[in-house]
Amino acid sequence: SGLLVVALGAATRCSTVWQGGEKTYEAVLQLGIVTDSQDLQGAVLATAPVEVDEAAVRAASLGLVGETEQVPPMVSALKHKGERLYAIARRGETVDRPARRITVHEWRWLEFDLPRARFVVRCSGGTYIRTLAHDLGERLGCGAALASLRRLGSAPFELGRACAWDDLAALEPAESLSRHGIGLDEALCVLPAVTLDAAGAESLGRGQCVRVRPGSAPIAAGERSVVLRDEAGRALALGELRSQPEGVAAFPQVVFPWAVREGRPA
Repeated sequence: SGLLVVALGAATRCSTVWQGGEKTYEAVLQLGIVTDSQDLQGAVLATAPVEVDEAAVRAASLGLVGETEQVPPMVSALKHKGERLYAIARRGETVDRPARRITVHEWRWLEFDLPRARFVVRCSGGTYIRTLAHDLGERLGCGAALASLRRLGSAPFELGRACAWDDLAALEPAESLSRHGIGLDEALCVLPAVTLDAAGAESLGRGQCVRVRPGSAPIAAGERSVVLRDEAGRALALGELRSQPEGVAAFPQVVFPWAVREGRPA
């Protein structure tokens, strides 16, 4: 439950930027149980008595904070040889999944009522909270599965600014956007920005690469690793900075409609 990000118009071309952003979740785990899906909706694989106390749970979670590797669960939408893992799992099969680098920035405990405990995790995109619960249970020796999960934030979006489901049905679209919509200029604040002068904005709008001063923006970090803005701060495009013999150039990959100039090459 919780926050669902909906992209409209030109923002749909930026969805990968936000998918990889920092996430915040509130969750409840239950100790003493292991399931095939790593949450309580899955088939039970094992149970065990819970003989640990709050201090032990807190201490074990510290080992999962920071940059670690995580093996994704079988019941997930990731693909193996073109097939979703959950489809493979439904056949009762298991395949090897490579571990992925994740970062848990914060693990904060809110409430203990063992064998259940409630917590907040702030983590990198792509982190499975179910797997964090499972791995914590392994560290404690009694197993654990996720009982509930609520997304509080997906940078730069927060639940506090979201439109409630009932309001979405009751309000006119223009009013919903006015109250709860977040403009693209603000939403792209998660990316490093490079400011273009008028001539640079003109060239970019024609699909051309532009010589820039990168400042602290990364070089060769991916096709949508920087946002290119005009002198007023308006987002014009997503692109990548690349080193050239004559200096650093911005190569636009997604040019927003309002930035396109007539005569752009086919």
